[in-house]
Amino acid sequence: MTVLPPTVEPRTDVLTRVERQRRRRRHRPTVGGVIVDVVLVVFGILMLSPLFWLIVQSFTEPEFAFADPPRWLPIPFTTQNFADVFEYMPFFQQFGNSLALALISTVGALFFSVLAAYAFARIDFRGSRVLLVVMLSALMVPGQLVIIPIFIMMRQLGLVDTLASLWLPALINVFQIFFLSQYFKTIPRELDEAARLDGAGHLWILFRMLIPLSAPAVAALAILGFEASWNGYFGPLIFLSSPENMTLPLGLVTLQNGFGAAPAVIVFAAITMVVVPLLVVFLAFQRQIVESVASTGLKG
Repeated sequence: MTVLPPTVEPRTDVLTRVERQRRRRRHRPTVGGVIVDVVLVVFGILMLSPLFWLIVQSFTEPEFAFADPPRWLPIPFTTQNFADVFEYMPFFQQFGNSLALALISTVGALFFSVLAAYAFARIDFRGSRVLLVVMLSALMVPGQLVIIPIFIMMRQLGLVDTLASLWLPALINVFQIFFLSQYFKTIPRELDEAARLDGAGHLWILFRMLIPLSAPAVAALAILGFEASWNGYFGPLIFLSSPENMTLPLGLVTLQNGFGAAPAVIVFAAITMVVVPLLVVFLAFQRQIVESVASTGLKG
């Protein structure tokens, strides 16, 4: 009678089984992890509850709004508040003004910032350090102190009560220039030398090599710049006066205090129309936004 040798499990299967056990052990819930999850869920609910209440009130009839205790369901439900928004304010025109201002300011500031940052990071010219220090000193000056000379300049140019009075000063962003220049310095100069041996010039090196390698930094600055321009209130308050030229943050304030002083539920409906689209865009591109900001922090 022949005895067959015992079958030996392949090494790869053993490693796979061990790895599965490690992962199962690693993801096994612990008491501390459960407590942390519960605390984060509670804080998340507390942070989202004002936004949820705002949306609920925007779908509630005016006479039933602001009930005590607060109602967390829109009963009775209505969409008339959203229809009334367009009677109290030129919503679509102000939405277009905010979008145009945010796009022009973001794209224009990034374009000039990458050019200036490349000059400070890659081109050795006389007085570069002194000029950079002078530019950085502008970060220590609050924007409210320079708004008066900017207003006088825009009035002399005849640009008051136009979007140009807002996006023209925003084209020069000292923080973006300094941030990108420091980021470009982390990229080895040997890549520039190799590109020059192939006949590449400064613009080719900048737009075909440095910017693709700095995509996380550029994306993070674009997100921050767009958000700052979209939510900006102080600049539009100073330069804009006509309702058809206002941006949404200024239009929402004047909707409550002017234009016939709209009811609060109509103001809530207008705020919902502004916040929800941006919230949807953030949720759709949440992974890309977080990765760009996180990788920028690790790189820098």
